[in-house]
Amino acid sequence: MAAARRGRAGDPRAGFRRDAGEPGPAVPQGLIRAARKNGQLNLAGRDLSEVPANVWRINLDIPEEAHQNLSFGATDRWWEQTDLTKLILASNKLQCLSEDVRLLPALTVLDVHDNQLTSIPSAIGFLENLQKLNVSHNKLKNIPEELTQLRHLKSLLLQHNELSHLPDGFGQLISLEELDLSNNQLETIPSSFASLTSLVRLSLAHNQLKNLPAEISAMKSLKQLDCTKNQLETIPSELASMASLEQLYLRKNKLQYLPEFPSCKLLKELHVGENQIEVLSAEHLKHLNSLCVLELRDNKLKSLPDEITLLQGLERLDLTNNDISSLPCALGNLPQLKLLALEGNPLRTIRRDMLQKGTQELLKYLRSKIQDDITSPNEGSPVTAMTLPSESRINIHAITALKVLEYSEKRAAVIPDEIFNAVGSNSVTTVNFSKNQLNEIPKRIVELKESVCDVNLGFNKLSSISLELCTLHKLTHLDIRNNFLTSLPEEMEALIRLQIINLCFNRFKIFPNVLYRIPTLETILLSNNQVGSIDPLQLRKMDKLGTIDLQNNDLLQVPPELGNCVNLRTLLLEGNPFRTPRGAILAKGTAAVLEYLRSRIPT
Repeated sequence: MAAARRGRAGDPRAGFRRDAGEPGPAVPQGLIRAARKNGQLNLAGRDLSEVPANVWRINLDIPEEAHQNLSFGATDRWWEQTDLTKLILASNKLQCLSEDVRLLPALTVLDVHDNQLTSIPSAIGFLENLQKLNVSHNKLKNIPEELTQLRHLKSLLLQHNELSHLPDGFGQLISLEELDLSNNQLETIPSSFASLTSLVRLSLAHNQLKNLPAEISAMKSLKQLDCTKNQLETIPSELASMASLEQLYLRKNKLQYLPEFPSCKLLKELHVGENQIEVLSAEHLKHLNSLCVLELRDNKLKSLPDEITLLQGLERLDLTNNDISSLPCALGNLPQLKLLALEGNPLRTIRRDMLQKGTQELLKYLRSKIQDDITSPNEGSPVTAMTLPSESRINIHAITALKVLEYSEKRAAVIPDEIFNAVGSNSVTTVNFSKNQLNEIPKRIVELKESVCDVNLGFNKLSSISLELCTLHKLTHLDIRNNFLTSLPEEMEALIRLQIINLCFNRFKIFPNVLYRIPTLETILLSNNQVGSIDPLQLRKMDKLGTIDLQNNDLLQVPPELGNCVNLRTLLLEGNPFRTPRGAILAKGTAAVLEYLRSRIPT
C-alpha cells in the first residue's frame, strides 16, 4: 500500500523532474532545503562552471525527500515552501546563465558578479520583481533590451565589463536609484537617461565619454555623479540646474574650464583634479554655499579669486601641482578649513618653511597679512579719467563672450568712460571694479541695470553707497568688502533679488537695518566690523537666510532668541567679546550653537 502511495506521489511531478541524463546537483541538499524555507540561496565561491538545473527549478520540482518520507512535520511541508527571492552566484566560473532564470519570477536580488559571463539571457525580462541586479566584473559586451522591462529594479551594477553601448530603452527603468557603469568602454550615453528621475547615484567613471547629454540634467533626484577618467572637454551648462546634486566627480578629463553652478546649492564635494583648468572665477564659486570639499589638484590655475572666502563651510581645499604664485590673504578667514594642500606651486609670497608648518599655521599667517594688503598701496601710478583707452586694457572678449566688465587692480580713482562705452549694446551680467581707489560708485553703473546681477566693488575707499547702485534691480551678488562703510541706504530694499552681500572689513557699528527688509538674502558676510548687536526677531523672518558671518565684531551678548532661526546652516560668531556661548560650544558648529541658544530662552 505504501509503495502504491509512493507511486501516486511521483506521478504529478513527472513533467517537472530532471532528465535522467542530466548531471546531479553540485549543490548540497541542505542548502536547497534551507532555501525553500527562507527564500535565499548563496552559492558564491563554489567553483561552479554552470548553475545546476535544480537551482532554477527549486520552486517547481517536488523535492527528493518528498517521495522518501511521507510523514512530514510542520517544518518539512515542501508544498508550503517559500519562493526563492535572493540568489547569489558570485565569484564562480560561470560563462553563461540559462534562459531557465525565468523559472524564478519571485527573485528580488540576483548577484552574479565576478564570473566570466559574456551575455545576459533575454529571459531576465521575466523577473518582474527584481530590485537588485549585480552583474559587475564579468565580460559583458552588451545588455539585452529585455532588461529594460524591469520596472521595479532599484540597483543595477554593471561596472568592470566590456560594454560599448547601452540599449535605447534604458530610460524605462523608472525605479532605478543606483546605476554603476564604471570601467567599461562606453562612448555615448542614451538620451533616454532623462527618464531616470529616481536615480540617486550614477557612476560613469573610467569610460571613453567625450560629452554628456544635456538630458542628464532631468535626473532631479541625483545626488552623486561620477564621471572620473573619461575624455570630457566640456560639461553641458544644463548640469548647473541639478539642484539635488551633492557630490560631483570630474577628475582626469580634458576640461579647460568649469561651468557655473547657480542651482547646485546642496553641492558638498566638487572633484575636478587632473584636468586643464586655467581659471577659477567668482562666478564658479558664488552659489556653492554648501561646499565642503574642493579638489583642483594637477590643473593650470594661476590664481585664486578672493571670492573663495564665500565658501564658508569649506573643509578641504586641494590645489596641489598648479601654477599659483600667490594666495588671497582672505583665505585665512575660512572658519572650517582643515586641509589646505599647496605642494607643487611656485608660491613666491609664502616661505617654504611656512608651508611645512601645516594648514592651521598657514591660515594664521594669511590672516595676519590681511591688514597689510589693505594699507600697502600697489606699485604704479593712479589711473585717472584721462587714461587713454589703450591704457585701460579693455577686454572686449570678456564683455561679449563672458558678459563680464572688468577693471580691477588698477588703483583707479575713477572708472574711465571708455570702459562703459565699450559695453555698447552688449548685456553685461558681472562687473568687477575691485582693488582700486574709488571714493564713490561710478554713476554710469546705472546703465547696466537691465542685465547686471553680480557687482564687485571690494577693496576700494567707499564711505557710502550711491542711489545708482540701488537701481540695479537684477542684482543677486554684491561684494563691497574692505571699504570704509558705516551704513547702508534704506533704498537698498529695492534690490529684491539680492542673495549674497559681503560687507566684511568695513566700519559698521550697527547691523544695517535695511538688510532685514531684503527677504531674498541667503548669505550675509559682516565679519571684521564693530557691530554691537543684532535683532533675532527680524532675522527669523528672513526664511531664506542660510549663512551669517559675524566674526570679529563687538557683540557683548548673543540673544537666545537667535536659536529660533532654524534655517541657519552657518552661524559664525568667533572673535566677539561675549562670554556665552563659550568657545567649546562654538567649536561644535551651528546646530549645537542654535540648540544651546534655544535652551537659554526664558520660559
